[in-house]
Amino acid sequence: MPFLFKKPDDATGSAAPAIAIGFFVAFGGVLFGYDTGTISGILAMKYWRYHFSTGYINPADGQPDVTSQQSSMIVSLLSAGTFFGALAAGAIADRIGRRWAMIIESFVFCFGVILQVAATAIPLFVAGRFFAGLGVGLLSATIPLYQSETSPKWIRGAIVGSYQLAITLGLLLAAIVNNSTKNRDDTGSYRIPIAVQFAWAIILVTGMALLPETPRFLIKRDRHEDAAKALARLRRTDINDAGLIQELTEIQANHEYEMSLGAASWSEILRGTLGKRLATGCAVQALQQLAGVNFIFYYGTSFFQNSGISNAFVITLITNIINVVSTFPGLLMVEKWGRRPLLLFGAVGMFVCQYIVAIVGTTTSSVVANKVLIAFVCIYIFFFASSWGPVAWVVTGELFPLKARARCLSITTAMNWLLNWAIAYATPYMVNDGPGNANLQSKVFFIWGGFCLICAIFVYTCIYETKGLTLEQVDELYAKVPVAWKSVGFVPTVNYSDVRDIAADLKGGTLADLETGAQEKRAEHADHLETVPKSE
Repeated sequence: MPFLFKKPDDATGSAAPAIAIGFFVAFGGVLFGYDTGTISGILAMKYWRYHFSTGYINPADGQPDVTSQQSSMIVSLLSAGTFFGALAAGAIADRIGRRWAMIIESFVFCFGVILQVAATAIPLFVAGRFFAGLGVGLLSATIPLYQSETSPKWIRGAIVGSYQLAITLGLLLAAIVNNSTKNRDDTGSYRIPIAVQFAWAIILVTGMALLPETPRFLIKRDRHEDAAKALARLRRTDINDAGLIQELTEIQANHEYEMSLGAASWSEILRGTLGKRLATGCAVQALQQLAGVNFIFYYGTSFFQNSGISNAFVITLITNIINVVSTFPGLLMVEKWGRRPLLLFGAVGMFVCQYIVAIVGTTTSSVVANKVLIAFVCIYIFFFASSWGPVAWVVTGELFPLKARARCLSITTAMNWLLNWAIAYATPYMVNDGPGNANLQSKVFFIWGGFCLICAIFVYTCIYETKGLTLEQVDELYAKVPVAWKSVGFVPTVNYSDVRDIAADLKGGTLADLETGAQEKRAEHADHLETVPKSE
């Protein structure tokens, strides 16, 4: 993927180490994707449903089964755990660092896996789902944070977006393992898919033990020498390289300027441009979930079975392959097209596909209709995987200043998981037949399609274009550009080193005022030099 992008002439050192590290850290997304895909298959396994039944008899076949309420609880408890994990991630990452946070969070995830493997009844299985979710939630907020703080600006979108690629790979791996064990008539049918997750956690922990801390976190903790060493390692250049020193100076100056405006208290992050950015981040993560993709990956196997489609496990495997393959063009287009055009492209495409699936699934039930339904579900997955899947993480990873980045990313990621939980919990009641259920079946796609239309409106009115900007220049973008649709083509001009030097003298003012003051100061200094007699 990196060879598809042209390195700018002014880029410092080599980008290869940062790219390799960013893509490796994205591997944590496999834990999230695999767990999501695993539970979808397990809920459709006859052995698991029979042996975890608590007395309910399915009227369709007269066999013991789990109820819709139990299925809902089992799926949604992971999302509940991830919500609390994501909220806690910011405080942990700011206290012990991004790298150590991911190591500890992986062990939390493993504890949840142990409980699920040991479970022979629903209560312990549910407890395992919660703790696994807690670990996933912690990681889901910390991984994009680490990636955004270590990536070169010219390829940052592709690197942060690779987190979503890892999620899709996890979903695909889960579909493969589920398909291999679904017909076993013993506990291995569900224990093997669950236990495989230990391997993903071990790989992540081993790698993180060898990787550097992010330079921006080290600067935040006033460890400037360590920050220089870490950035030199990421850029594969000498610690005294002029470009590296300039990059570090700007990061430090930007942080000092932001801190001069006030600490990242709750009142600070909920008002002004920072509050605007937080609202944008929460909305983009919420809409990513409301677009309906997790309905397919949580309940897709069961939905296809109920729609009369044979080989539902195979169809699920196919949709997961499409999900993985379609993410690659998204990683390329996020840097070629930019964030806004790609999100608009995805929202419109998803809207059309969702409504076609809803109309076809509601009005007909023939073999041809089932093929059309599958085809447009696959096309929908392409639009999601190449746009809203990766780019939602890219947008939130770029939105916030250093002083508030970890806390705000925790909140936006928690919003993602809150909607994930709500959809996972409500879907069985919305889709399935039975007492108290809405029995929407394919009509549920009308709801997801409506939210896709809202996605398109939201992108145009609220998403700023941040392609090609450093994280520090994004602060300047939000300070100077009042509305999102005017952000395209923005050219940064602020030098935070100059701004920092006069901020105390001017005692307040907007960033534009401070920049003007810095320019005037430079002009005065130049005039002074011209009037000084030259030595003969």
